[in-house]
Amino acid sequence: METWSTVRGPVGEITVVASGTGVRHVAFAGPEEVLSEHPAAEPGGLAAEAAQQLGEYFSGRRKEFQLPIDWSGLDGLRAHVLRTLHELVPFGETVSYKGLAELSGRPEASRAVGTIMGSNPVPLIVPCHRVLASGGGLGGFGPGLEAKRKLLVLEGILEPSLLELDLVRDE
Repeated sequence: METWSTVRGPVGEITVVASGTGVRHVAFAGPEEVLSEHPAAEPGGLAAEAAQQLGEYFSGRRKEFQLPIDWSGLDGLRAHVLRTLHELVPFGETVSYKGLAELSGRPEASRAVGTIMGSNPVPLIVPCHRVLASGGGLGGFGPGLEAKRKLLVLEGILEPSLLELDLVRDE
């Protein structure tokens, strides 16, 4: 049975869908946009636990997720690269697309790694926002580079902008 839940964070509303074996979908969208793909999903369950842990991450109280992932829809190089990222790139660290290809044992596959990051079904939990361009740029990110930048600031990888500092002082 699938379950779902939502959480609001610094990058907007996040909807999580979980199967009986693990988290299977994390979307930067509200449930009305996600549940059409998961019509039998019910609120609660593992998805609610995942949403709670994401909320703790967004508030700075969690650096590591303690959640099973449903890898069943993934195979081949895609599954291998996402598992490598999940296991080897912790909170507060980054890796380049080329570096992730090398960590995955496929140094020639840096372009494929970029494509794989764009199709990650469980972003945040499998932290594709921590994968950067080899030249030091942000690279890509499905929800947009501003969202990626906010996540990297949250993890202390990037410094907050002056605008963000002004917003914090105004609160």
